[in-house]
Amino acid sequence: MPEEALPNLDEEQFQPIDLQALLDAPRSIHKPRVLMLYGSLRERSYSRLATEEAARILRRLGAEVRIYNPSGLPLPDSTSVEHTKVKELRDLSIWSEAQVWCSPERHGAMTAIMKAQIDWLPLSLGGVRPTQGRTLAVMQVSGGSQSFNAVNQLRILGRWMRMVTIPNQSSVAKAFNEFDEAGRMKPSPYYNRIVDVMEELMKFTLLLRDRSAYLTSRYSERIESAEEVAKRVNQRSI
Repeated sequence: MPEEALPNLDEEQFQPIDLQALLDAPRSIHKPRVLMLYGSLRERSYSRLATEEAARILRRLGAEVRIYNPSGLPLPDSTSVEHTKVKELRDLSIWSEAQVWCSPERHGAMTAIMKAQIDWLPLSLGGVRPTQGRTLAVMQVSGGSQSFNAVNQLRILGRWMRMVTIPNQSSVAKAFNEFDEAGRMKPSPYYNRIVDVMEELMKFTLLLRDRSAYLTSRYSERIESAEEVAKRVNQRSI
């Protein structure tokens, strides 16, 4: 057998790189759609305040933004997926082209409220994938010194949900010092970093959103889909 032979490949499903699909995809003209999730139900929630501040920046950059309120969302698997709050979350995720996840760090980790929102989002939903191919920015707020535990965990979840997580991130230490009485973020390097992250998210979203379907097309899944079609055809012929 020649050294370069690949006998295990399904030649019909193994596709050369399509430079036109990758580089010359038709460009969407609507505003980038961004869903924002935060991980606290406190009346003065710093993850919510940071999210709202980031939303203002995104709108200035030209995005259409929706912030999901997790209040009333049941624990994962505790009720039907037809629950109003679950359906709202899933519909918003499908609507989105980008997402921002912002969690407080509690006991060295993201909060249960943050994780519950992500756990309600399936990898696949009737042939539609609510997260795959979307860009993602991760942020956290801390009550003490700066830490990166929550954003690191959010990055792992973003990869698991097949999202394109941007390189930059935000971690706001001693968040209680960073917001005024009206809930607006004070000028600081932390604020500047949030601007950086939102700017980067917009750039990646505009660059990737029209190529998302091609970028996330997988050889293994094309084989599986072809096999499923073959089974259906064979069953009809019996």
